[in-house]
Amino acid sequence: MKVSELIQKTGWNNISTDDSMQKEITGVYVGDLLSWVMGKGEQGQAWITVQSHINVIAVAVLLEFSCVIIADEVSVTDDVLAKAKEENLAIITTNSSSYECTRKLIELGL
Repeated sequence: MKVSELIQKTGWNNISTDDSMQKEITGVYVGDLLSWVMGKGEQGQAWITVQSHINVIAVAVLLEFSCVIIADEVSVTDDVLAKAKEENLAIITTNSSSYECTRKLIELGL
């Protein structure tokens, strides 16, 4: 599933770049401890987290995640958003909890 399809099927909000909408999502990783995510995440995954600081972008780019889904109505600062755009990384926000996001992605076959 492409990032654009995920947004279309969930109604979640893409707040970064439209250029990253064609990236393929190959799986999902859920976690908030950055060092743990770095050790366990895999290329192409959508990452669900409640973290929204600049290091999230660094980890997502390092692991070549397809997108970052920021759950629980967590806001994203302008500097983080600018870095995501610079790195062509889709940042998706939602009011849903990490658990609800995970359930939705399982329903969608991810």
